[in-house]
Parts: sequence; structure tokens; C-alpha cells
Amino acid sequence: VQLQASGGGLVQAGGSLRLSCAASGRTFSSYAMGWFRQAPGKEREFVAGISWSGGMTYYSDSVKGRFTISRDNAKNTVWMQMNSLKPEDTAVYYCAADPRYGGYEYRYWGQGTLVTVSS
Repeated sequence: VQLQASGGGLVQAGGSLRLSCAASGRTFSSYAMGWFRQAPGKEREFVAGISWSGGMTYYSDSVKGRFTISRDNAKNTVWMQMNSLKPEDTAVYYCAADPRYGGYEYRYWGQGTLVTVSS
């Protein structure tokens, strides 16, 4: 599966952005999907994950209640709605896919999209 993330940009603190990740191939529904981020000088960290049909989700504590992950298998797309953004959310965001749900190790990765939150 090939992944293409988009939707990043510059936003003020308190604002919102929606990231998109388009997947190629006809087996999108066979993959759990996730979002990760990497801030400058920091290691990549897990942000959110969603199951194959979208019925189950899980989040890091740092974004729980502010970010929402969703997917549409008919459109081969996963989104992440990010609300109440904070400067510490500034990072390159990556989407990822894996046949398994619930873990933090993903097999396939897209390129990143940069999110910058100004104070």
C-alpha cells in the first residue's frame, strides 16, 4: 500500500487543521491506519490509530479529546481532525498502515506533512 499525506500548514494556537492520507490499492480496508508525528529534535511518536472498519480508535494522551481520526474505505482515505492546536503540536505528521490493529509498530509509511502552530 502506498500512502500520501496532505493538509499540513501554518495555524495559530487554538485553531484547527484536518490532515488527509490517501492510500493506493484495493486492499485499504485490510489495514489499520495510524498517524505519527516528529517534532524537531525529537523522536517520532504515535498520535492516533484506527481499526480496519473504523469502529475502534486509540489516541496518545497528549491529543486525546482534541484530535479525531476517521476513515472512509470507499475513498481509501484516513483523516485526522486536529482542534485546539497548541504550539507543542508542531511537527511533521506521518500516516502509516499495518495489517494489525492496536500496536505502535506500523509496516507502511507515507511521506510527512508539516504542521506549524504559532503562539
